[in-house]
Amino acid sequence: MTMPPPNSDKPRILIVDDEPINLKVMADLLRDSYGLIVAKDGPQALARLAGDPLPDLILLDVMMPGMDGVEVCRRLKEDARTRDLPVIFITAMGQVHDETRGFAVGAVDYITKPISPPVVLARVRTHIALREARRALALQNRQLEDRVAERTRDLLRAQDATIRAMASLAETRDNETGNHIRRTQNYVLALALHLRRDPRYAGRLDEETIELLYKSAPLHDVGKVGIPDSILLKPGKLTDDEFHIMKTHAALGHDAIFAAEGQADMAAGESSFLRIAREIAHGHHERWDGTGYPQGLAGEAIPLSARLMAVADVYDALISRRCYKPPFPHEKAAAIIREGSGSHFDPAVVAAFTALEDEFKDIADRYSDEE
Repeated sequence: MTMPPPNSDKPRILIVDDEPINLKVMADLLRDSYGLIVAKDGPQALARLAGDPLPDLILLDVMMPGMDGVEVCRRLKEDARTRDLPVIFITAMGQVHDETRGFAVGAVDYITKPISPPVVLARVRTHIALREARRALALQNRQLEDRVAERTRDLLRAQDATIRAMASLAETRDNETGNHIRRTQNYVLALALHLRRDPRYAGRLDEETIELLYKSAPLHDVGKVGIPDSILLKPGKLTDDEFHIMKTHAALGHDAIFAAEGQADMAAGESSFLRIAREIAHGHHERWDGTGYPQGLAGEAIPLSARLMAVADVYDALISRRCYKPPFPHEKAAAIIREGSGSHFDPAVVAAFTALEDEFKDIADRYSDEE
């Protein structure tokens, strides 16, 4: 039996039956409301389903020679392309175990022969409506996901802009350059990527955390905006009293970021970003042996983010020109970092630095102040 091409404006139904008379009865019943495709056996049904568009519903005879309807349905449900197509079995069998077998392979309903036209029409309408409802829900979900993704991109852009603005503000008040910010940011990234290979750190340095470390690093000296110019920009050595005031920049940075956390209505990811920025600003002058500031934390009590920044910040200060000193060569700076292992710096971070010396030199050259 050959059917005319289905009307593309109507829901499409594939009817599968090895008896031509059964195909004709079903076609006569459904043709006015649906676009119909017919198949005389299982292999032909699978062939019909190889092309596009797929039908919205399949009416599938169970008892067919060769490949029966249960096997056809099983194959449809194993294929991701046809898995979600609703299948209604049509059969003269009525035993409970036959129905159970059909539902087990993924059928959504049964119609028994001889068919009742009102029952067929009602069940077809129901399952077509369910199919359309699922499609509408899937479309709504995709649109919602797109809106959430766009909102997330907006938040990330705003986050990046906030970081740049805050870092630039600190930069304008200090003798240090924007390249210092870029260098230390990339040093921290390199150290984190290296350390995550160590099982002790892998769980704490996942991809998201490393990205947040990279983004947060530029805010390590944001507290310097609160230091008087007479101290911050002094060309010579600071007095003890002046140095005491200078050291307050770590606490000032912490307090500013902490206030931002409290005032903003943030999602968990944004809170994590500000938490890491706060840790870095507050703790990057702490020392492994507990002699640093502002809290005198020691060892593992110092947040890992701050321990990474401590090495990055000191190394960059050593190789950079300042009004009170010339730049040190890499070899001398690296030796000072290694000498500080276990006293100033976390030994594990120093070991990572030692393994990455060539990369540190490349970063320093790439973002050189002399360019």
